[in-house]
Amino acid sequence: MRKTLIILTGFVCSAKAFAVARFPKPDFTSGYEYPDIVHSVPSELFWNILDVVLLICMMGLVVWAAYRKRSRSVILSMSLVSVAYFGFFRSGCVCSVGSIQNVVMAAVDPGYSLPWYVLLLFLIPIVFALLFGRVFCSGVCPLGALQELINVRNFRLSRAVSATLSVIPWIYMAFTILYAATRSQFLICRLDPFIGIFRLGGDIGIMCFGIILLIMSLFVGRPFCQFLCPYGALLSVFSALSWKKLEITGKGCINCALCGVSCPVDAIRAPQLSRTKEDRSRGVKRIILFVILLPLLTFSGAVLLGSQSDALSLAHKDVYLYEQLLSQEANPQQEEPLEVETFHALGGDMEALKEKVDSIRDEYERYAYMAGALIGFVIGFKLLKLSLKRSRKTYEIDMARCTMCGKCFNYCPQNLKTSKLHTDEKTVS
Repeated sequence: MRKTLIILTGFVCSAKAFAVARFPKPDFTSGYEYPDIVHSVPSELFWNILDVVLLICMMGLVVWAAYRKRSRSVILSMSLVSVAYFGFFRSGCVCSVGSIQNVVMAAVDPGYSLPWYVLLLFLIPIVFALLFGRVFCSGVCPLGALQELINVRNFRLSRAVSATLSVIPWIYMAFTILYAATRSQFLICRLDPFIGIFRLGGDIGIMCFGIILLIMSLFVGRPFCQFLCPYGALLSVFSALSWKKLEITGKGCINCALCGVSCPVDAIRAPQLSRTKEDRSRGVKRIILFVILLPLLTFSGAVLLGSQSDALSLAHKDVYLYEQLLSQEANPQQEEPLEVETFHALGGDMEALKEKVDSIRDEYERYAYMAGALIGFVIGFKLLKLSLKRSRKTYEIDMARCTMCGKCFNYCPQNLKTSKLHTDEKTVS
């Protein structure tokens, strides 16, 4: 009992001393100057270097697993590492998806200094896509990895529906470029559906949207990657031109159709031999029609979005403030917004603000035309691509759509046969 009292007394005294050290009583007469307390903080440079090194190593392992081993287990392991490190530990920021905005700002604003590691996060997945396909999307991107890990079934969408929805990432990309180029806002960061999940808090609306996407991911393969991600759309372009093309098996395809059923993103194209051969002149006329439509859709998109540039410019805080000031002048009896009150309290110059707003609106008009042209071109190009018909003798991977998840490797009987042969050889030896 005595020993217990001594321990408790010591604990109380130490706690009291700690409390005094944390919250010292104010002393204004002694002249004593408290020393500055310096806390040891890990260097951000270290974490930036680690991010880049880990990104390269993980993507290298995915290439080895996909092209050499044809192993999905390695890719799933990378997914777990990505979600744990890039997702929850690094809070999903800065990521390659959001780096688009930084690169756009650096391109249009000479005064903006683009951090070296953000540039590398943007370029490294593109280089890998040019060489091997969408390696980043496989299990290295924490957004895609999180969806991949919880996927249990895949309800297939028709090709027409998928093609229509696949335009959305490009629309997202166009508005991302528009708002970043005009220094209005970082749209990707603001609307990232998974950032609140990784940070375990944030805007309730965006978090609910992320949860809905995760629920969809249970039954639809990577809905965000397929129908929303602007960086994935960019990588699909480079992946279509990749130096190496991924093959489901190292042996000959036996057209069993199992790989096509297993693919969660409908990136495997079935053979086209049994279909009735189309009249050549009819096919040529259809292609010529869509080739003519391509510049027309591009021009129409530019004009349509450019005509809405004034409305779009309200996303800029200075334009929004200017419109609030005009509204207040027109209706003095209405309640004065806080921004207007602050502007007047700080002695703001209305004429100077008007000149700035005019310059911003000129920028918006220019970039809105570019963004609209991009959307129109993408729609026209997708229509042209759908009109093309190419014969295939076996099942082939569409490199533009393939996220290299590796599911088809496990379903292919040729791979299972090879794996079983290696197991038997080890057993015999």
